[in-house]
Amino acid sequence: MTLEPFKYISVDTLQAAEDLLKEHGDRSAVIAGGTDLLGALKDAIHAHPPELLIGLKSVTDLNYVTVEADGVRIGALTTLAQIAKHPAIRQTYPLLSQAATSVASPQIRNVATIAGNLCQEPRCWYYRNPDNTFDCLRKGGGQCDALFAENRYHSIFGGMSVAAAPCTTGCPIHNDIPAYMETLRLGQVEQAAATLLRTNPLAAITGRACAHYCEEACNRVDYDQPVSIRDVERYLGDYALEHARDYYRSPEAESGKSVAVVGAGPAGLTAAYFLRKQGHAVTVYDRMPEAGGMLAHSIPAYRLPKAVVRAQIEALGGMGIRFETGINVGNNGVTLDDLRSRHASIFLATGLWNGKKLRLERGDLLDSGLEFLMDVQAGAAKPVGERVLVIGGGSVAVDVAITAKRMGARQVTMACLESLEIMPAIPEDIEQAHEEGIAILPSWGPQRVVEQDGKLTGIELVRCTSVFDKDGRFAPSFDPEVTTIAAADQVLLAIGQAADLAYLGTSLGTERGMIVADNKTAATSLDGVFAGGDVTGGPATVVQAMAAGKKAAIAIDAYLRAAPPQTASAPRSQDRLTINQAALATSSRTPTPRLHAPQRTLLGEDASTLTADAVTQEAFRCANCGCVAVNASDLATALIALDAQVKTNQRTLAVEELFAAAVSRTTVLAADELIEEIRIPALPPESRQIYLKFRTRNAIDFPIVGLAFRATLRENTFHDARLVLGAVAPIPLRARAVEDLLEGQAPSETLAQEAALLAVRDAQPLARNKAKVEVVKALVKKAIASQPG
Repeated sequence: MTLEPFKYISVDTLQAAEDLLKEHGDRSAVIAGGTDLLGALKDAIHAHPPELLIGLKSVTDLNYVTVEADGVRIGALTTLAQIAKHPAIRQTYPLLSQAATSVASPQIRNVATIAGNLCQEPRCWYYRNPDNTFDCLRKGGGQCDALFAENRYHSIFGGMSVAAAPCTTGCPIHNDIPAYMETLRLGQVEQAAATLLRTNPLAAITGRACAHYCEEACNRVDYDQPVSIRDVERYLGDYALEHARDYYRSPEAESGKSVAVVGAGPAGLTAAYFLRKQGHAVTVYDRMPEAGGMLAHSIPAYRLPKAVVRAQIEALGGMGIRFETGINVGNNGVTLDDLRSRHASIFLATGLWNGKKLRLERGDLLDSGLEFLMDVQAGAAKPVGERVLVIGGGSVAVDVAITAKRMGARQVTMACLESLEIMPAIPEDIEQAHEEGIAILPSWGPQRVVEQDGKLTGIELVRCTSVFDKDGRFAPSFDPEVTTIAAADQVLLAIGQAADLAYLGTSLGTERGMIVADNKTAATSLDGVFAGGDVTGGPATVVQAMAAGKKAAIAIDAYLRAAPPQTASAPRSQDRLTINQAALATSSRTPTPRLHAPQRTLLGEDASTLTADAVTQEAFRCANCGCVAVNASDLATALIALDAQVKTNQRTLAVEELFAAAVSRTTVLAADELIEEIRIPALPPESRQIYLKFRTRNAIDFPIVGLAFRATLRENTFHDARLVLGAVAPIPLRARAVEDLLEGQAPSETLAQEAALLAVRDAQPLARNKAKVEVVKALVKKAIASQPG
């Protein structure tokens, strides 16, 4: 723990502070009492602490308590000690005095301010852990550790959205995985499929041929096992195709604009779907006799059956998307200029169809792994050799090796530059290769073709000592003293693919064999022409290509409408989440149903779709992740109960509306927005108030549970009750059901007991904080029963 150096500037007006905040942005912070911020800085809880502290102590005109006929006004820099001791507050607003008195110790109350108490950072143990130990959601990280670990002091009323869930963030097309998992838990398969298709039109395909980055990001990874998201997606994708007329519909209105999509692979199909959803007429051109790109012509049927791809194409066609296959743009009279004259915009997603070659003497004896896979898919494959060597370490190389093995090769070996730890193939592909008896030679590169009398007999390999340079660029290094001969009578190259850009002529900007396109809009150097997918960025996974197609569709739609591109809205910080309690216990993921290795062929799928029961089981393993840190401000609870308002340098709002669960903040205030004053309305003389706080020791500065209660007791019955709970949810929580119950009721033990049960009716305790539910009940009962009846 090291206190990083910072600059301190004292100001005497809020305007000066606001100006400095605007100038220095998120590398600055204001400090008044300092009881919260200085501790955070000392413990180094932030990766990037503020470099400038703006001192507000000299702003003397913000330290006051002014009593007026219609209420009281409290300056933002008024200390908690002043509030606790002020005679008018003690008499008229005793619960506020009680709340202020309950905070920490007298020494802290003497310097801590009312605004600082309201704006304090989250008190979560993971957030506050010294040296920024945890990848906390509330600090811009990827997960909430409290969900599956220590959570005694965390929320018992669900979580809140701080940002998209890590699984959604990890997915290149940002599927709202928690949303469709939640609808599956409710038994709403139809709605779950609809939710998925809002972002993923090819779910039946990605459910079979996706690198499932979402699962790598799942919060369960470090707890037990990730949710089987891809298998659930496959189930929903198959369901959508079985009910294609319900999900793949023509748009309600036509835009009158037409778009040409060149290339019917994942990027092109995705772009076509989203463009058609916007009402545009879409024609997909592809040079192959059947649409689908690499999905149909390269990925083996044991992984992705052609029948699934054909059903997907048929579903897209049902939306009114036209497919013109066997059209080789650039030849037969169909040029890029022809397409520009026919359509308002063009999206180029022509992929990478040329396998890369090795620059070795007698490299002509080596075969293309990509062409090999395409020949197999087309039913035109030649017999394989007895001993096959595959050069490459990606998933395509694995497909080549497995295909060769299943075609009858006695021995199949893979050799790649990378070590096992950094092989590009996803781990389950490598595991499958081992299952099928394929040998892997990591950290070896091809150096020389070995032949005898013009016949291939093997490859001389040289030890690869590193694949990338210090800047992460591909620059393999070798140890020429360490070599070996890999015997083979057939070598298949799977070392990457290249684009065929001959159809472009000289009209479009290219660089290093790729089309140059804007990274944000996919726009090329030609007006109205966009490009994306592998043809702009090199080999990518299916879902990465889909993400490129989706991005291009948004940009093309904006171009056609002459409007700014639409961007997905971030989750609202005020969104409450129902944490799935069933997911909090340890559990094992449902294994993918898969044929045993001896039963696998080239004709049928290795894996099958999960049953409905298994899908539901996986949905119940999804926790619906969010932040479960609590708001620990004592004064927040009290002020909400008093119906107070907060005036900032930009607006006035109810204190109840002030709070949020956001990155490094607990309020909705903008970065340059500062509290000036708290305003509390006058209360009727019959007002009854109490603040109760449960904590582990008197000196602790936050509650385990806090409760503020205020009601008008008129003719021995409650009216206009406010009951607010603190430290039980990410924001202070009004118990509205209890408030409704109390209206017109006389205080009694029976009423207090009923209110206590009602207050926790919607509680969602975590694994280790069920005791907080009992504390809430006890405090509610005490607050109501203590009122004179």
